[in-house]
Amino acid sequence: MRVEDALRLAGEADLDLVEVAPMAKPPVAKLMDYGKFKYEAAVKAREARKNQVNTVIKEIKLRLKIDPHDYGTKKGHVERFLNAGDKVKVTIMFRGREQSRPEMGFKLLQRLAEDVSEIGFVESSPKQDGRNMVMVIGPVKKKAEARAEGRRKREAEAADQPETELATTE
Repeated sequence: MRVEDALRLAGEADLDLVEVAPMAKPPVAKLMDYGKFKYEAAVKAREARKNQVNTVIKEIKLRLKIDPHDYGTKKGHVERFLNAGDKVKVTIMFRGREQSRPEMGFKLLQRLAEDVSEIGFVESSPKQDGRNMVMVIGPVKKKAEARAEGRRKREAEAADQPETELATTE
């Protein structure tokens, strides 16, 4: 249809001629209310942004001479972050003469990477950065997968909960 004819039809129907697919051959246009079209496009964009997942980098700081129990605690935090689908930046802070022994920091970071190898992978290998040594560990699971799994667990727990409450009241 010619553009002039389409514009005349749009004017008669008190609607707008909106180009829907400009890249198509020939371009596709529809007779519709332009305000409604803009509103629906904004709603679609908002939905797309809502489903988009932001990657968060969590940071854990260690010292070279870390106690085994403290190491276990920090490792637990790293595992929790990775299970949630977040990246973890592990930093070892060197003090004084510790700076002359960067290989010990490298070993500690390698040990941590091996301990969490099932749920995370080394995204950037250990690098000396002034007084610190930094390594980034990325999650094996994507953030969206981790959220969906957590949601399923909560729903399963919620489904199990009322039965146990009824048993205790009787």
